[in-house]
Amino acid sequence: MLSLSRSVSFRPCAAAIARAHSTVARSSASSAYVDPALSQDPSVTTTPENVPKDVREELESALRVDQAGELAANWIYKGQHDVLGRDPATGPLIQDMWDQEKKHLTVMNKLQLQHRVRPTMLWEIARLGGYGLGAITALMGREAAMACTEAVETVIGEHYDDQLKAFEQLPPDHPSVPLLKEVIKEFRDDELEHLDIAVENDSQKAPAHALLSTVVGAGCKVAIELCKRF
Repeated sequence: MLSLSRSVSFRPCAAAIARAHSTVARSSASSAYVDPALSQDPSVTTTPENVPKDVREELESALRVDQAGELAANWIYKGQHDVLGRDPATGPLIQDMWDQEKKHLTVMNKLQLQHRVRPTMLWEIARLGGYGLGAITALMGREAAMACTEAVETVIGEHYDDQLKAFEQLPPDHPSVPLLKEVIKEFRDDELEHLDIAVENDSQKAPAHALLSTVVGAGCKVAIELCKRF
């Protein structure tokens, strides 16, 4: 996934997923967390209790990583927007993706509380690292900023897919589990849409694209593993 060929091969998957889920279907899952009428619904207030220890640990590490990842993504886009926000072509693209990430973080914060998950101890590192990555790649130019988005969203798309497989171990009859899976699917599709946007906006024309993708992608993988543990 870190090479040029992997990035290209992953694009059809993103497009296929986006086509398979309508905008209404994708938005309905996470909207449950911002709908006052559902604020007391068991699907958004309870968590599976009587599950094996390893399944519980998998759930907690997954949500801890997701929350930290959405935090970092917010700050990546903030960094990019601070540099490129006035560009008439790129600024609105970055703003649109950033707005989606803001919603993702709001929902992940609620999921973290619902499922009683300890936040990562690397919160400030995720924030500062995300901003630095966004700003530095944006200073390298529009194409480099898009290459950063492409690399990050490729890793995150695959990460969400892995989580969906792991969540098959959760009890399907618990009210929170079907909603959790739909939220993860929705966010995965959003991230892969960002990947497509980046490729369509010349990410692969960035100087040293393969090297930049490798470095950014590897950094994301390391961050995921660290946030699982800390």
